[in-house]
Order: sequence, then C-alpha cells, then structure tokens
Amino acid sequence: MISRREALARVALLMGGTAIIGSDAFLSGCGPSDQKQEKQPTAAENPGPPKDLLTPEQTAYLTEVADTMLPATKTPGAKAANVGPFMAVMVRDCYVPADQQVFVKGLDQLEEACKKQHDGKGFLGCTPEQRLALLRQLDAEQKQYSKTKPLEAPNHYFRMMKELALLGFFTSEVGATQALRYLPVPGKFVGDYPYKKGDRAWATS
Repeated sequence: MISRREALARVALLMGGTAIIGSDAFLSGCGPSDQKQEKQPTAAENPGPPKDLLTPEQTAYLTEVADTMLPATKTPGAKAANVGPFMAVMVRDCYVPADQQVFVKGLDQLEEACKKQHDGKGFLGCTPEQRLALLRQLDAEQKQYSKTKPLEAPNHYFRMMKELALLGFFTSEVGATQALRYLPVPGKFVGDYPYKKGDRAWATS
C-alpha cells in the first residue's frame, strides 16, 4: 500500500527530517548479517541475530509503548495495527548488532525510568496519562541527545522505538486505510486537489 522509501521519507519528516536508523537495511530488505563484507564469515563466526531476539512479553510491551504514542481516537491505534511484532522483526532483521543491544537494553531503561517517576510502578501498571507523560520526557531526552551526540556514539533507544512505531503504523493496513486516506486505484493525476482543513494525508498506493 505504501513503498518503503515513501514510508521512510514520511517518518523522517515526522522525526524532524533526520535519517532513520537502519534505513539502508529497510530499503534493501536485508538483515545486518547479509550486508557485504570483505571476508564472508562462517556461520559459526557470525550466526546472525537470534530468531527470537525479543521475547513475546517484550514484544507485547512494545505494542503498549507504541499504542501510547499512537492511541485509538476516531481511528484505530497502534495496538489495532499490531505494531509490536513489526518492531521486533525490524530490530532483529534490520538493525546492526550494536543498535540491537541498545534497543533491547532500552526496554529495561524505559521500565526503570517509569518506576523512578511513579514510585515503583511499572509501565504496564500506569495510567494512559502517566505513560504518555513518561514517553514525552523520553522523547525530549532523545531529541537533545541526538542533536549533540558524536557520530560514533550509540543511538538513543527511544528514538529507535519511536521511529519503528511510526513506520509500523503508517505502513499497516489500519494506518494506511483508516489513519490516512487511501485510494487503491487513484486514476489520473490531479495536481491541485481541493483540501479542507482537517483532511487526512493521502497514503501512497
């Protein structure tokens, strides 16, 4: 319903116009272990990411995080789009090992930040308002970190979570057909289609 390149461009725009982490792998459709190297390692030397990099519980946790960012309103949210499993697959197949480690560790960091902010209460035990307040705090943190981090420094875990949540939602059937406006057969090109304030953006067929 929407091309990978178009989806990445849209998410990059939502994230402030910066490059999406893992975008080269997203576009090529290959995992980090498939990328060209001077010497091809053996399976024993480089077995690639484990099949289950994230547990079912961690994947369900990601769905709750994504649904806090993109809750159901007049249209379904990230939970209806089943975004958590998408995020888990993308981390496993498209992130380099260093980013995989940061992402997985980030789940514990998010939980620790939540307990610190809410007197020992974990993310899943918080109200929607408490969850949103925490994620807004982490988003401000990742923005500041990303602005000043050296090139060789690790990426911020919450930036990766936010990017994958947006990418997963807007490339899902729910996101493309209900959050966006979708025409499977758009017909002729109209360069100045009428716009009314509040109209949803178009999905790319």
